[in-house]
Amino acid sequence: MATSSQSLASSPRVARTRAALIAAGFDLLVDRSIDAIPIDDLVAKAGVAKGSFFNHFADKQDFANAIATEVRLELEDLVARCNARIDDPVERIARGMRVVAEFAITNPKRSAVLLRSHASSTARDHPLNKGLVEDMEAASALGLVRPEARHSGVLYWLGLCQVLMINLVERKFPRPDADRRIEDMIVLGLSGLGVDAERATRLGYQLRNFAT
Repeated sequence: MATSSQSLASSPRVARTRAALIAAGFDLLVDRSIDAIPIDDLVAKAGVAKGSFFNHFADKQDFANAIATEVRLELEDLVARCNARIDDPVERIARGMRVVAEFAITNPKRSAVLLRSHASSTARDHPLNKGLVEDMEAASALGLVRPEARHSGVLYWLGLCQVLMINLVERKFPRPDADRRIEDMIVLGLSGLGVDAERATRLGYQLRNFAT
């Protein structure tokens, strides 16, 4: 028999309350950072009691982390599905940036929320970075990237992806210009990792009009 706490955690009402808070967070975080949003605004937007917030989240940063994790999981799932049949680690890394960029173009509000949350972990041991870490290590083992990439490549690539997302969300380029910017960033990013220049250029071109 389930305990009362287990029943509470799994009750539809509790799930609806949490979903309402998350939805309100997505709306409010588009325009403001979490530090600039009072909890009173969050619960008012969600239509729930203030005490309900603390039944689900320790504080506002915990709340922001939950929202950012939701978007990151969505992104990681898109990248994983895109790379499902790709064995080449360098191409997998490049395709990951292409997916992230496409997400920024087609989901600017969710991207803005992720970027505003300050919760995107750059730690190599963070579960959401597992795929990129494995691809970077595989590329390093095969001698396809510079030796430095084994230890700092993940940080470098995450930084490039974040800056590219910010640029695409802020500038709202016409589609041809956005695709060219993405191609340039893929080529420059791969070249910075030490990937052969001809190969980096070829992958950038191939992924310019890539459909996720």
